Amino acid sequence: MMGSLFILATEAHEAAESGFGLNFDILNTNLLNLAILVGVLVYFGGNSLGKLLSERREKIAQEIQEAETRAATAAKALATEQEKLAQAKAEAARIVASAAERAEAAKQAIAAQAEKDIERLKETAASDLTTEQEKVIAQLRQRIATLALERVEAQLKSTLDDSAQQQLINKTIASLGGS
Repeated sequence: MMGSLFILATEAHEAAESGFGLNFDILNTNLLNLAILVGVLVYFGGNSLGKLLSERREKIAQEIQEAETRAATAAKALATEQEKLAQAKAEAARIVASAAERAEAAKQAIAAQAEKDIERLKETAASDLTTEQEKVIAQLRQRIATLALERVEAQLKSTLDDSAQQQLINKTIASLGGS
C-alpha cells in the first residue's frame, strides 16, 4: 500500500512539471478555492447577499434589544419580588414574636389560675375537714349524751323505788313553783 502511494506521488510530481496534474499542497489549494468562491459570491450575489446580511444584522440587533428589555423587566420583577420577600420575612418575624408574647402571657395566666385553684382547693379541703370534724364532734356529743342518759336511766331504775320516785317528783314540782 505504501508503495502505491509513493508511485502516485511520483507520477503527480512528474505531471506537475509537465504543466498538468494534481496539486497536493493543501494550503495553496484552499486559499485559491476560497478566493474563487468569494469572487463568485460577490459578483453574482453582491446586492442580495448585502441585503440578506443587512436584514440579518437588523434582526440580530432587534433580538438583542428585546433580550435587553426582557432582562431589564426581569431585573425589576426580581427586585420587586425580593422586596416582597423581605416584607414577608419581616411580617413572619413579627408574627413569631407576637405569638411568643401571647404564649408567655397565656403561660403566666395559666400558672396564676392554677395557683388560685390550688389555694381554693386547700381552702375547700380545710373547710370540708372542719365541717366533717364538727359533724363528728356533734355525733360524739350526741352519742355520749345518749349513753349518759341510758346509764342514768339504768341507775335510776335500779336505785329508785316507788317512794323515792314519788319524792323526786314532788321535789321537782316544788322547785318549778308548784305546791
